[in-house]
Amino acid sequence: MPKITILSVALCAFVLSVVIPFMEISNSHLFNPEWPSHARLHEAWQLLENAAISILALIMVWKGIAPRLGIVLGLILSTSFLIAWAAGPLYGGSMVHSDGTNFTIGGISVVVVGVAVISGLLLLGWLALARQNEASA
Repeated sequence: MPKITILSVALCAFVLSVVIPFMEISNSHLFNPEWPSHARLHEAWQLLENAAISILALIMVWKGIAPRLGIVLGLILSTSFLIAWAAGPLYGGSMVHSDGTNFTIGGISVVVVGVAVISGLLLLGWLALARQNEASA
């Protein structure tokens, strides 16, 4: 298994099961008193679902059970966030927190940059796996 394949899915799983929950299990998201209780339910669901799917993807790649599917799951999770971010103006979504904070790099959200990097690494992991499979065929 190519190292980039394992590392990219591991990074995706770490971000989605540790980093994002650490940031969002707070008053800015999950415990935000300004959010309707139904929105907080969806936030909890999303955090649990993303963590579970990303950990499953890592297991699939790590153990070689279905590495391509593991990468695809990581890409679904990361690119769906990027699509939701890009479509934000259509439904009133924003990376600006309710307290007005928005951590940016060059005017783009740090989270968006990070998820774009993860998506790129996952694509590199896919290509490395494809090349390895071609070489062994």
